[in-house]
Amino acid sequence: MRKFSFVFAGLAAAAVGAVGARGELPSIEEALVDPPGVPAPIHRSRPARVIVRLKTEEVVREIADGSRYDFWTFNGSVPGPLIRVRLGDTVELHLSNDASSRMSHNIDLHAVMGPGGGAAVSLTPPGHESVFSFKAMRPGLFIYHCATPPVPMHIANGMYGLILVEPPQGLPEVDREYYVMQGDFYTAEPYHTPGQVTFDIKKLLAEQPTYVLFNGREDSLTGSRALTSKVGETVRLFVGDGGPNLVSSFHIIGQIFDTVRVEGGDLVNHNVQTTLIPAGGAAMIELKTLVPGTFLLVDHSITRAFMKGALGQLIVSGPAAPELYRKISGEAPASGAASPAADGDASARGKRVFTQICAACHQPDGMGLPGAFPPLAMSDFLNADPRRAVGIVLHGLSGKITVNSTGYESQMPAFGRRLGDEDIADVLTYVLNHFNNKGGVIRAEDVRAARGAQAKNSP
Repeated sequence: MRKFSFVFAGLAAAAVGAVGARGELPSIEEALVDPPGVPAPIHRSRPARVIVRLKTEEVVREIADGSRYDFWTFNGSVPGPLIRVRLGDTVELHLSNDASSRMSHNIDLHAVMGPGGGAAVSLTPPGHESVFSFKAMRPGLFIYHCATPPVPMHIANGMYGLILVEPPQGLPEVDREYYVMQGDFYTAEPYHTPGQVTFDIKKLLAEQPTYVLFNGREDSLTGSRALTSKVGETVRLFVGDGGPNLVSSFHIIGQIFDTVRVEGGDLVNHNVQTTLIPAGGAAMIELKTLVPGTFLLVDHSITRAFMKGALGQLIVSGPAAPELYRKISGEAPASGAASPAADGDASARGKRVFTQICAACHQPDGMGLPGAFPPLAMSDFLNADPRRAVGIVLHGLSGKITVNSTGYESQMPAFGRRLGDEDIADVLTYVLNHFNNKGGVIRAEDVRAARGAQAKNSP
């Protein structure tokens, strides 16, 4: 591998102290981890020379269940790994480009005070490596991305990540830290088209994404891959927006952010419901998880969450806190009477899933939205074949259907990775026994059988 070496040590080194000779600083190899993981907090009392190794790779993987896309990446993941350094560190960045790549790539780090943020000295052809250094001169949370022309195309294919520059005293201690980045993706094929899907430059130019995703894949932060916490813990989120086009209205349903470091800088806001993160920007968010349950991470430009994929989960375990949040018994069902099949814990779980997920489109009363989302209440489509609904919830549905003599052509996302077998069974049983439907029971084993049939028939 051929190597290109460049150095720029910063334009205002006096702002954070003089840089000694390279040998005077302790040398540290940065231990990078895959998102949503985060490198360990820094506990050094002085700066160091930190060696960071990134590799640009073009990889084909799923963008959604059954849909594959050609991503361009740093270190094989979208986003690239979070880089964690200390104010005053001299960072030696090694950028290699996999020999199988079709494109040259480089890197622009918003934490760098130098031409192109490093892009001017890091253009790297396939099979080569570039090395440059910079001094971390301002604390904060910063974006990095590929800046090789056409820049929007490289970013739209997944080439972005975050670099954290900790202050000398470090960040306040928390129980858990996670790394989340939103990005918009543009495919020629419609949402959830199976098989290989391809990049569409016209949609990119029109700023009309097919997918808006957290961490480069629909359901990347749901089910077994959800973020987790325990009651009483403090969680810090490093949240970025790679873009290339859309601004993020980041929100967690059922949580209030205790602290937000606005745009990753020194400005601190408290008791925040939703924080705006610009394309090419970031925010540090801290919250305390006070009650158990599943909390949804969303872009509160809410169509993106429920119709384009910008949805994750924070699952909090631990004892209930009825003094903070509880259901009062004896309330009437939303519509119609519940049959005995829907009573008990399963009905409560089904109602919770319906309220958190289904009601956003089908409405709390199950009546849907005319011209957009079909009704679940008194639904001839649902009542004709309740078990068909299992496959729809698992794998999604696209195309025209007729419900109660009215045609609908909206798309139903797949929830097979977001929801477990019991959740799907419970929510379908809840719907079948409410909203003046005919009743019935869907069991977890019915859902497992449908999953198994799908897996068996998959190529």
